[in-house]
Amino acid sequence: MTDTPREDRRQKPKPKKEQLLSPATAAKKLELYLPATPREFQQTPISRTALAELQANPPEWLVTLRREGPHPRSVVAARLGVSNSALARGGVSDVMTTAEIAALLAEMPEWLVVEREKRAPGSGRKPGTAVGERPVADHR
Repeated sequence: MTDTPREDRRQKPKPKKEQLLSPATAAKKLELYLPATPREFQQTPISRTALAELQANPPEWLVTLRREGPHPRSVVAARLGVSNSALARGGVSDVMTTAEIAALLAEMPEWLVVEREKRAPGSGRKPGTAVGERPVADHR
C-alpha cells in the first residue's frame, strides 16, 4: 500500500444557478398589480436576490405604487378587512386605488358591514352561522 492519496472520482456538485422568477410571480410576492408596474419590470425575469433587494430597498416607483395603487384584489381585501370572496359578493372590481378604497370605507355600504362582521372574531356572531356553513352543535 502506498501513502499517497487516491484521486477523488466522485461527481462534483454543480454550481448553483440563480433562480429567476417571472414578472407575474415577482409582482405577486411584492403584492403589486402587474400592469401598473414599469415596462422593464413586466418584461424581464427577476432573480431572488433582486427581489430581496426590492423588498429591502424599494425604488421610488415601488413606494408610490404601494402608497397610491392600483392594488391587486388581495391587498384591496386586506385593506377593507374582508375576504377575496366578499369582494366578489359585493361586486367590487378586481383593482382599486388607495383613494377608491378610502372612499368605500367612508361610504361603508351594507355589504361591507356584513362581510366585516363575518370576518371579525368576537363580533357577536355564533360560529358556523355564515352563509353556507352548518351550525356548530353545542357540546355541554
